Amino acid sequence: MSFQTRQGFWREAFALHGSITPKVMPNVLIFGLAAGGICGASWFVETLFQVRIVLAVAPLEFAGAALGVLLILRTNAGYDRWWEARKLWGGIVNQSRNFVIGAMTYGPNDSECRKKIVRWAAVFPHVARLSLRGELPSSEVANLVGPEDGRRVATAEHMPSFVAFILGDLLHEARETLKMDGFAFIQVDRERALLIDHVGACERIQKTPLPRVYSINIRRFIVVFLLTLPLPLMDQLDHDWLVPFITMLVAYLFLSLDQIGVELENPFSTSNLSKLPLDEISAGIERDVHSVLQTTQPDAVRPAGNMARTNG
Repeated sequence: MSFQTRQGFWREAFALHGSITPKVMPNVLIFGLAAGGICGASWFVETLFQVRIVLAVAPLEFAGAALGVLLILRTNAGYDRWWEARKLWGGIVNQSRNFVIGAMTYGPNDSECRKKIVRWAAVFPHVARLSLRGELPSSEVANLVGPEDGRRVATAEHMPSFVAFILGDLLHEARETLKMDGFAFIQVDRERALLIDHVGACERIQKTPLPRVYSINIRRFIVVFLLTLPLPLMDQLDHDWLVPFITMLVAYLFLSLDQIGVELENPFSTSNLSKLPLDEISAGIERDVHSVLQTTQPDAVRPAGNMARTNG
């Protein structure tokens, strides 16, 4: 989803693709059936014993407000994780560009070495994405570095660390063999190290979910609230057949907020609706670093106007 693909108000209001509705509707229907069963049981007890089972609405008003606050806090906690993950991948974008720009600007003029650095730099976001998703390298890696190196990446214990090691080895070769400037080497290698820092922070998000006890208590609260909701509704409404529909409406609200928190909790999982567009981001990094290689070829002639603007 991007700003360009946003749809109109009514199309998004009734859209199912990308919506949380298909995931929560089964449980919404279950609570509707449960409310119907409670209404039926209440009618049976009233008919048989002349006793109408009702509950005051005031306790549920306070409980509903408290439940809404808890769900909003959980949703905000999930969004904080999602947004932090997006900022970390923004850092991977920037560090990949900085790494290649520094290596191409201050590195050796050896064309083969420059191509290897760019190719392995383009591989890094792909393996970072695959590692966070628990997937094996796909065709992007083999297309960039060849089938043999692609297999080496696939068999590595930690693919991003392996690629970062290869990049460090290429920089070391450029420094020792091809006389890369020592200060430039330190600066470019620092950008390489920051790439691993960003991946490590993403792994912290991936491997540290929100406390399970929080989710358990909220869902128990939802179940108790929705199963007791029909009792005050029967006292407030003239027609009991409306109770299941109103219960389903309230259930849809609470269950949607609960599921949104779940969806935001892991921004890397491909099964979540809120997953980050890592495929597009990785492909964008690959295009960017290759464009840097093309514009910084040793034999490339830069326009005089561009040189003037750069020096200015």
